[in-house]
Amino acid sequence: MNSSLTGTICAKRLTKTFGNKTAVNGIDFTIEPGRVTGFLGPNGAGKSTTMRMILGLDAPTSGTVTVNGHRYADSPAPLREIGGLLEAHAVHPGRSARDHLRWMAASNGIPTTRVGEVLELVGLESVAGQRAGRFSLGMGQRLGIAAALIGDPPIVMLDEPVNGLDPEGVRWVRSLARQLADEGKTVFVSSHLMSEMSLMADHLIVIGRGEVLADSPIQDFMAEHASSYVRVKSPQSTDVEALLWGRGLDVVRVDDELRVQGLDAPAIGELVGSNGMLLHELTLVRSSLEDAFMELTADSVEYHARAGVAA
Repeated sequence: MNSSLTGTICAKRLTKTFGNKTAVNGIDFTIEPGRVTGFLGPNGAGKSTTMRMILGLDAPTSGTVTVNGHRYADSPAPLREIGGLLEAHAVHPGRSARDHLRWMAASNGIPTTRVGEVLELVGLESVAGQRAGRFSLGMGQRLGIAAALIGDPPIVMLDEPVNGLDPEGVRWVRSLARQLADEGKTVFVSSHLMSEMSLMADHLIVIGRGEVLADSPIQDFMAEHASSYVRVKSPQSTDVEALLWGRGLDVVRVDDELRVQGLDAPAIGELVGSNGMLLHELTLVRSSLEDAFMELTADSVEYHARAGVAA
């Protein structure tokens, strides 16, 4: 394995078509170690197809995708190179959690001691002897994550890893992703939970209709796509509004507050105060990652629901 490429996933003009439908359309990206890369997109954007091509489960129609510098399918011990969770319940229901991990370890020459380590890590050691078919959705997710970690790979790829988890479990997945990245591993996570992604990810790749819409650090993404304004409340709001308009600022009144763009909060405070007016609130409000994502992908949503239409 080329050490300079360890922990990298590289796609070049990666394309996948199914009949007349193009699911992934010539995308390029490089996923690097030492950070959590979030993979976002509306339903039908091509996220799952891309992940399946990374793992060799779907063959590209054209283009390439490599893991650690080569095709993942060519790896003699794939679980030692990338740990993937695409479908947590892809487990024989009659097999225990411990036995499921044992056969995975045996298939890649991984010491059986690793089985106990990952069971403890994901919190399933007390139910390791139970059949996987009896597991709840959350327990199945934990077993899937254990399977992804069994080979202690440099790359961990998780598709919707917090599905079915309670708040403690969601926080645990977030902490685990950050811990793995801090250890220098590559963490690639797809999720629809924008609040979690905003806390977890260092870098974002956003796709829509099979094309890359954004590929940047999360701070740069928010700076480019998220809007912000200063919330101003004053007992003299009419006079404050007139003052701000007079200085060429964009001011929108919403109920008892003014939403101001064009000047930062300290400067607005100084301007209002120097004109002898009172302020009760002066707050910078930034739109969320969800707002920025929805704005960016508005034209890429495959299925639009209409509010107020009964079934």
